[in-house]
Amino acid sequence: MERSSCSMNGSGGLDGIGGGTDDGSTYGMITLEDLESFSEDQQSDSGTGSVEEGETMEDEEQQDRLLRYWQDAARGHQVEVPRDMAEPIHQITSNNDGQHNRETVPFTLITRKEKCGDVLYEKRHYEKAQWACITVREETYEQSICYGFMRLMKYICQQNSSGSYLGMTIPILTVIRTDESHSVLSRDVTVAYYLPTEYQAQPPLPSDSDIRIEEWPATIVYTRAFAGATNEVTIINEINTMAEVLNSPAVHINDSFIVAGYTNPAAANRQNEIWFLERH
Repeated sequence: MERSSCSMNGSGGLDGIGGGTDDGSTYGMITLEDLESFSEDQQSDSGTGSVEEGETMEDEEQQDRLLRYWQDAARGHQVEVPRDMAEPIHQITSNNDGQHNRETVPFTLITRKEKCGDVLYEKRHYEKAQWACITVREETYEQSICYGFMRLMKYICQQNSSGSYLGMTIPILTVIRTDESHSVLSRDVTVAYYLPTEYQAQPPLPSDSDIRIEEWPATIVYTRAFAGATNEVTIINEINTMAEVLNSPAVHINDSFIVAGYTNPAAANRQNEIWFLERH
C-alpha cells in the first residue's frame, strides 16, 4: 500500500478507537458510543417560554453540554476538541431517528477456524466499495486517530457536496503501518469511513481537501476479534497473535494492517478486530 492511500489491497496494509487504561495511559479516539453513555437526563432539560424558543434554547444548551462532555473526555487523550465540533457532535448524537442505527460494512464469510470452541480467525470477502479516508500524523498515535476521526465527522455531518447528514457506518477502520519486525507502529495513520449504501454510486465530495474518496478493490480479509484497548502495545500483540494462528502467515503479512473498531472504547468489553489482507 502506498503511504498516501488507504485502499484495501494485499500489497500492504480504524482502529481506531480507544479509552484509558488502569495504569493511566491513554489511547484511541472519541466515538458516538461515548455520547451514548451520556444519560438522557443530562441531554434533556425542560424548556420554558414558547415551543420554538424552548426548542432553540434546548438545542443550544444540549450542544454546549455535549461539547463540554467531549472536551472533558478528550483531555484524557491529550486532545483538544475545538468549538466548531459542537454542531457535528450534536448532529451525530441526534440523528439516526434517535436510535444511533449504523449500517455494517457488508461481507461474505468464506470460512471460520475454531479451536476448542473459540474462533481463531475468520476468512471473509469484502466487495469493492467507496470509502472516505484521511491520513493524519500527529505527535502521538492516539492524537492522530482522534483528530482524523473528528475531521471525518465533519464530512459525515453536512460538510460535503450533498449538504446532508450521511449517517454512521461500522466498523470505523484505521490502517496502521509497522516496521519490518512488526514491533513499532508508524505515527501516520489512515482513518476510514465506509460510505452508506445509498451513497456508494455517487459519494458526496468532501469540503475538506485532505479527505479522499477512494474505491477499495474487492479483498480477502483474515480477521480476528479482540476485546479491550486499542493502543500501540495491544495492536502489536494482536498482530503477532494473528500471525501465529494463520497456517501460512507469510502469505498474509505485509507492513500494513487494519484495526476495525465496533463499540464504545469506554465500554467494559470493547469489540475490535485485527485484519490481515490476503496478498495478490
